[in-house]
Amino acid sequence: MFKGLKNNLIAGVIIGLCLVSVASYADDVSDVEKAIINSVEDGLSTSIKELKQVVNINSGTMNFDGVKKVGLIFVKQLTELGFDAAFVDGSAFGRAGHVVATREPTNGPTGNTSGSKILMIGHLDTVFAKDDAFQAYNDLGDNRVHGPGITDMKGGNVIIIAALRALYEQNLLDNVSIKVVMTGDEERSGSPLKASKKAIVDAAMWADIALGFEDGDGDIKTAVVSRRGSIGWSLDVTGRAAHSSQVFRDEYGFGAIYEVARILNEFRLQLSTEENLTFNPGMIIGGTRIDYDRTKSAGNAFGKSNVISQVVKVTGDIRALSLEQLQMTKEAMNKIVANNLTKTSATITFEEGYPPLSPSPGNNKLLSLYSQVSEDLGFGLVAPVDPRKAGAADISFTEGYVDMAMDGLGLMGSGGHTKDEIADMTSLSKNIKKAALLIHRLSLYKQMK
Repeated sequence: MFKGLKNNLIAGVIIGLCLVSVASYADDVSDVEKAIINSVEDGLSTSIKELKQVVNINSGTMNFDGVKKVGLIFVKQLTELGFDAAFVDGSAFGRAGHVVATREPTNGPTGNTSGSKILMIGHLDTVFAKDDAFQAYNDLGDNRVHGPGITDMKGGNVIIIAALRALYEQNLLDNVSIKVVMTGDEERSGSPLKASKKAIVDAAMWADIALGFEDGDGDIKTAVVSRRGSIGWSLDVTGRAAHSSQVFRDEYGFGAIYEVARILNEFRLQLSTEENLTFNPGMIIGGTRIDYDRTKSAGNAFGKSNVISQVVKVTGDIRALSLEQLQMTKEAMNKIVANNLTKTSATITFEEGYPPLSPSPGNNKLLSLYSQVSEDLGFGLVAPVDPRKAGAADISFTEGYVDMAMDGLGLMGSGGHTKDEIADMTSLSKNIKKAALLIHRLSLYKQMK
């Protein structure tokens, strides 16, 4: 839920901010903002070198040494910008750990000591393991660079540093309080999830605004103001084993495979038309007996065509746009699972996962401010990403704590999570400038607790 007094004041604050933004910057940026832009341009070669450095260090989620090595590079850079920064050990949740950094000025040049509190979110890990063949930064020319995790999301981390550095060089960081959290397990979350995501949640409870630097849908003309959550589910079905000639008889029933077919088909019939909802059975295994290894998402089965199936297991995921939609889906699935065929039984369990980042007026207002910055810089409007194109991400754990949240501010490109991951380097300087100016404009206005 929203935080007390902030909830009562936020609408007026944002409306005022929008009006001032339009009036002051409709034709051009201010002299202060021009200085910020110059700092970004002067530092662009440094940002590219820093991007190459971190891309060339493998930081697959389970390569703890690599994740920490990348994290310590960002800790050093943030410390140089006046942040209290550290790499926080992740042994409590079975991962390398996170970067957590805070800068809370006591006195700023404008005397604004209780301005916006902004959380900037990145992640250190990639999907590419230590022994993967895809390991290196490779300049393809024509502003295209090929590299593991370059857009998802080492480029976004570099944008965070570069935007903050530009503000620091213009003595503007004392106008705003900022936390930076770069997680080490976004691609493969540690367990328990409560411990894994504690750094994000704690920072969100402190913050007014959350900015995520993932690459969104890879289009610089869009940003993410709503994301679907993602949770897993597991379906276990049993039947009565017997000779196949007895199938359908009341005393032997339909068997586990017919029952699981009924359940999955009812899921499809009853829920597949729900807007922004998807539910996917990703693995199925069944027969007379099965062996399933959850850690490997693999298994084997034994069964014969002349034996009624005795056991089936299905695993899948659900992606929903709101907690209400997720709850409705769980209830519908439970009801379908309970309506068993003769001599069968079934249970469904739901796992913890990523919550949705629900659409909200605050998120939309933040997007409008960001779009105004983009227009003022001559880069054009920024539109919301279709939530069907926005996967789960760490920013979703700010849901219910911050007044405004937006993601997709990182380095744009294509081929994320594949060996064809390529960055559009023209987006690097643009998104650094946009992030720096957005933070500066937000810093000019107080958002009281």
